[in-house]
Amino acid sequence: MPRNIGTVDRVIRIVIAAVLAVLIFTGQVSTTAAIILGVVAVILLLTSIVAFCPIYFPFKLSTAKKKA
Repeated sequence: MPRNIGTVDRVIRIVIAAVLAVLIFTGQVSTTAAIILGVVAVILLLTSIVAFCPIYFPFKLSTAKKKA
């Protein structure tokens, strides 16, 4: 898998995932919303770890720096 997520994009995804996790674990959201936000948080965290976004791929988008 080629990398298509840059450093800034990865940091933003991790921060959003952390905020969602805090909202879920503090009880600010519950039931179905908590499940949906939990899934979104896990997806954001996984895509930031592997630096590949499957949604970017078909559109040939990339926030990663090009290698010289």
